[in-house]
Amino acid sequence: MTTLVRGRLALVATWVGAGKAALRRRAAAWARKRQGEDRLPITIATRRVYILPTRAGLAFSLLLFVMLLAGINYANSIALQITFLLTGFALVAMHLTHRNLLGVVARGVAPVDAFAGEHGLLMLTLESGGKARRFAIDCEVEGSERATATLPEAGSVRADIAVPLEKRGRLLLKRIKLSTAFPFGLFRAWTYVHLDMPLLAWPVPRGRREAPPESSTGGAATALHRAGDEEWAGLREFRSGDSPRQVAWAAYARGRGLLVKTYQSPAAHHRVFDLASVTGDLEERLEQLSAWIMAAHARGERFGLKLGENAIAPASGSEHRKRCLDALALHGESREALS
Repeated sequence: MTTLVRGRLALVATWVGAGKAALRRRAAAWARKRQGEDRLPITIATRRVYILPTRAGLAFSLLLFVMLLAGINYANSIALQITFLLTGFALVAMHLTHRNLLGVVARGVAPVDAFAGEHGLLMLTLESGGKARRFAIDCEVEGSERATATLPEAGSVRADIAVPLEKRGRLLLKRIKLSTAFPFGLFRAWTYVHLDMPLLAWPVPRGRREAPPESSTGGAATALHRAGDEEWAGLREFRSGDSPRQVAWAAYARGRGLLVKTYQSPAAHHRVFDLASVTGDLEERLEQLSAWIMAAHARGERFGLKLGENAIAPASGSEHRKRCLDALALHGESREALS
């Protein structure tokens, strides 16, 4: 009997969860159709703000109703007076909550990609849009935690929304939700900013295979110090993975910090990471290429990437590293990643 009851309760909970999810989807579609597509910057106007009581607000309303019934039943004027006073307080709280969100300006949003299993970021820039401060503005997207920001009277503030990236690929976020329950938590006002914001989840840098050997294409290129290099190129900042033998200790003794000696090499040494050269499951192969890219970037090496018919020419630097990781994240989805 107990097992049967538990099974029915679980079934009811599943139905309720499915009903809530369907209701949220319909509400989201209705709000998007009503507001249309947004373009930054966006000022939150009255018609964009929705407001409903919170759980605390519903409990407070129930308390007022009980007090009203008790005051009428016992003809107690003091109880009725307190009831009406608290009702007025609730109405003022609703107005303040609505006003706290009204006029907020969403100035800009910038995505920050990350590896699968980590958290990407949406860096949202907000402004007060008036002479009043805005308190406890919550920012979130579907599946993320709330990032709370307090907006000054003048100037802007940035809210970093952490978005979990569960698997490799592109995660397209459709909207940002701005909400507030300030000042008393009895009501929550919210609005939506409808923007198509892609986040990329790069393959996790994981693998133990040895990287392919370096090759030479001729020409002059700046590289780390090697045996036989003779032309001095200069100094650069120390990076994780550099050998202590490459550090310019004389410059460090003069207080210039950790610098690494670089020379002009007679040949452009580089590595090419080819997906076809790695065996195994596709995700494992992409993870191995990601590990090679991160290691080569840490050493300051030049490297290229080949994914089937598409290729990225050898280069170095943070922009090149990101381009290669983006190509790995989008492999199998779009050929535009390597353009």
